[in-house]
Amino acid sequence: MTEEFAKMFKTMLEQGQEMARAFPGLEGFAPGGMEKLFPTMSKEMMEMWFGRTFNREGLDAKTRLLVTIAAITAQGALAEPQLRLTIRHALKAGATQREIAEVIFQMSMFGGLPAMTKALEIAQGVFGEAEDNA
Repeated sequence: MTEEFAKMFKTMLEQGQEMARAFPGLEGFAPGGMEKLFPTMSKEMMEMWFGRTFNREGLDAKTRLLVTIAAITAQGALAEPQLRLTIRHALKAGATQREIAEVIFQMSMFGGLPAMTKALEIAQGVFGEAEDNA
């Protein structure tokens, strides 16, 4: 990372935190806490954002979420909170644990074995959460 890019990135983070603090109740906002605040979207919200808004007659929500899991995995499974959130949403949209695991496994050819392993570990954690809440 160049010094110029690091400075720009730091400024962007500071601006984002400043914007978050402007909202009542978010004075101590930390980006990592967003997942706890908003663990999954309701079915109605998912359908509104991903079903009717972006894709009226195309992929269903389950397929769209499985594709998203594949993309995050192929990128190296570095976006852990986003991957956990997407796996939760996929389960809620009707995907099975096996389907999610197969999608992640398939990405080993494109993202590599370390990315697949990392994504499977994250998925197992989410599956464990789902079983604990059942």
